[in-house]
Amino acid sequence: MPAPRRPRIGVDFHTFDGIFQGSRSHLLGLYEAAIAQAPDLDFHLLLADTERLVAEHPAFGAPNVHRVPMPHRNGLVRLAWQLPRLQQQLGLDLFHLQYRLPLWTAGPCVCTIHDVLFETHPQFFSKAFTAFARLSSRDALRRSQALFTVSEYSRQSMVQAYGTAPERITVTHNGVDTQRFHAGPEGADLVQAHGLQPGGYLCIVGRLEPRKNHVNLVQAYARLPKPRPPLVVVGQRDFAFEAVFEVVQREGLQHEVRFLERVGDAELPALIRHSAAFVYPTWAEGFGMPVLEAMACGVPVVTSSTTSLPEVSGDVAFLCPPDDVAALAQAMALALNEAPAARQQRIQRGIERAQQFTWQRSAQALLGEMRRLLARQGLTPG
Repeated sequence: MPAPRRPRIGVDFHTFDGIFQGSRSHLLGLYEAAIAQAPDLDFHLLLADTERLVAEHPAFGAPNVHRVPMPHRNGLVRLAWQLPRLQQQLGLDLFHLQYRLPLWTAGPCVCTIHDVLFETHPQFFSKAFTAFARLSSRDALRRSQALFTVSEYSRQSMVQAYGTAPERITVTHNGVDTQRFHAGPEGADLVQAHGLQPGGYLCIVGRLEPRKNHVNLVQAYARLPKPRPPLVVVGQRDFAFEAVFEVVQREGLQHEVRFLERVGDAELPALIRHSAAFVYPTWAEGFGMPVLEAMACGVPVVTSSTTSLPEVSGDVAFLCPPDDVAALAQAMALALNEAPAARQQRIQRGIERAQQFTWQRSAQALLGEMRRLLARQGLTPG
């Protein structure tokens, strides 16, 4: 009697080929854990740069991983042609996508919708993007066999926006890679190479776009008394970023605010780890992974009291409304001037908080849902 066929899980991995962002980190962390936990399942990862994936993340060279070349194309071509064609050619039993499904499908799909901020905070998105995102999200909710999201806040937002039953949505929190993001002296030389003094600067990480609230951050920074540590802004220009450079000029902060747009994989954790405080006053997030990474690095965090950020930071961070410049300046001053014993306690609580968010736990939740759907098809791995 022939052995039963191994179930085939397909994953749209095209975000690996793009800029560094939360959805890219989510796929990498979640599936590094999942493929290790499920050696009885075959994972077919669809992306353009298959060789770089294995070179940078050797876990994806495992025997149960198949890296399928999918040349980079625009979103319409990917959704209308590449993804459904590969789903059909590979005979996938389940196909995992992010945010939206292909225009037509050749089998069961599951979808991770990281957030619905275009519903709750549409002012930060173009009208065209909001209209498309609303349409594609509703379509994904209707056609997906299972739904995932990255926070309880995002799950409740989906329930409220679309009337979806909460039990249909499984939360797979983002985790943190503690091999990269951890406390300690490592990387001080990388920080000094940027002309920075370890422990002597404030840091923010995030793409330059209005939702990340760089303008209010710079205005709050300008209120800190001199002498003050420099503010290091790590992130690529995305859209509508001109205002932040204008406020830097207007406040005369050209020599105190540093923009680092090209930062390597080893440099990013070092820049966070050696900051005096990490500031993340974003207007809205579906999760807020930089907050988690900063806590894991043993750095005090100042962040917003809105959306998912209190869920991630717990009672560890200094919280303030993102629209209150004075409160943000006060929170930064508190983070910089906290008594040494209290600061050390806060750092330790932050490390412990970050340890609660693991890719292993989220992979278990993901695989549990996938195995349930495979069993419904009569596919029980041997």
